[in-house]
Amino acid sequence: MRLSRYFLPVMKETPSEAQIVSHRYMLRAGMIKQNAAGIYSWLPLGFKVLRKLENIVHEEQMRAGHIPMLMPTLQPADLWRESGRYDDYGEEMLRVTDRQGRDMLYGPTNEEMITDIFRSHVGSYKDLPLTLYHIQWKFRDEMRPRFGVMRGREFFMKDGYNFDLTKEDALHAYNRHLVSYLRTYERMGLQAIPMRADSGPIGGDDTHEFLVLAETGESEVFYDSAVTDLKFGTRTIDYDNHAACAGIMEEFTSKYARTDETHDEALFNEVPEERRRVARGIEVGQIFYFGTKYSEAMGATVQGPDGKVTPVHMGSHGIGVSRLLGAIIEASHDDKGIIWPEGVTPFHCGIVNLKQGDVEADAACEALYDSLTALGLDPLYDDRKERAGGKFATMDLIGLPWRITVGPRGLKNGVVELTSRRTGESVEMAPEQAVEKIAQIYKGLTVHGI
Repeated sequence: MRLSRYFLPVMKETPSEAQIVSHRYMLRAGMIKQNAAGIYSWLPLGFKVLRKLENIVHEEQMRAGHIPMLMPTLQPADLWRESGRYDDYGEEMLRVTDRQGRDMLYGPTNEEMITDIFRSHVGSYKDLPLTLYHIQWKFRDEMRPRFGVMRGREFFMKDGYNFDLTKEDALHAYNRHLVSYLRTYERMGLQAIPMRADSGPIGGDDTHEFLVLAETGESEVFYDSAVTDLKFGTRTIDYDNHAACAGIMEEFTSKYARTDETHDEALFNEVPEERRRVARGIEVGQIFYFGTKYSEAMGATVQGPDGKVTPVHMGSHGIGVSRLLGAIIEASHDDKGIIWPEGVTPFHCGIVNLKQGDVEADAACEALYDSLTALGLDPLYDDRKERAGGKFATMDLIGLPWRITVGPRGLKNGVVELTSRRTGESVEMAPEQAVEKIAQIYKGLTVHGI
């Protein structure tokens, strides 16, 4: 993409309403525009990253054997009355009435709707296990929406639901989701720590939240510092292998890590003092096992192998896809702007022409652009007639991991400058070598899936 043809409304000044880093940089980098309190338009750069995150979530869910679908944003209130949650959910639920006088709601979550779908079409244990998921916009009428996409009223979320014959099978689904989430977050360049959490209005006894450590996190967390050394890495796993999934669950949850709602001071004090940590965390996902809570209330049953009709065991599993943008920026930035991990960057690299209109510089930039594009990469070429300082500031603000700088002086020596956004280090090399370097970086990500 040529920047002269792109819509990137960057801002030099920080908007007064932006209280945290991610909100400031998303506004300044032209990623979002606020339309109402907690409701945003996603401008091209922000939408591009949002779609990358969505695709990673889809890939890892399908890798785990989960089946994508799509449910509507509006739901009939009768389903929620049937489960008993319509009056319990509180004022966060946006309730509406259609022209026929029917009570509706803008879905904050989908347990009732997915249970209704299941009971309408599944009646035998032979159809189990089954996990369905979708990625959809949701709405919760927060009393004090703030921090940009971190705590908005409208948000983009992946929620999935497993249906199993037994508790043992349902807990395997729980473990399987934990594994798939670990892979998902690491592909995004995040370390999201699974922490014992409170189930809230969803219900159930088994639940873990995934939290990214950040000073601006809304949750206080208590953990053994040894959990930050754990990495899923490039290992492969058979998602049908109960023991393998349970082993990873044990590896990543056996050390103390809890949110403030479930913190146990006595257990925490058993952690060696030098490893005890208290910090802030940003929630980016949560998994639940809630047994037969919804299936019993709503008649989601199957005929078992013994011929008896039994309610299915269920769980739900969510990832805040839109919230992830804020979490990534909070975890990866400096005083100049965003620093995108390679796995989620909106463009693979930036090309900066120091002297737009110079025949040789223009030709070299066009050649770099064409070479990178031919390799399946997506560069952003700053071909504007702007001063070099302004071009560098824009590239630093939007946070592309790599920048290739082209100028007449370097071209006389047959070189361009390749700069790492994360380290700030620059290396001069031939243009074709810079292209090869960028290609190798992203080829490695594709091969390993992280």
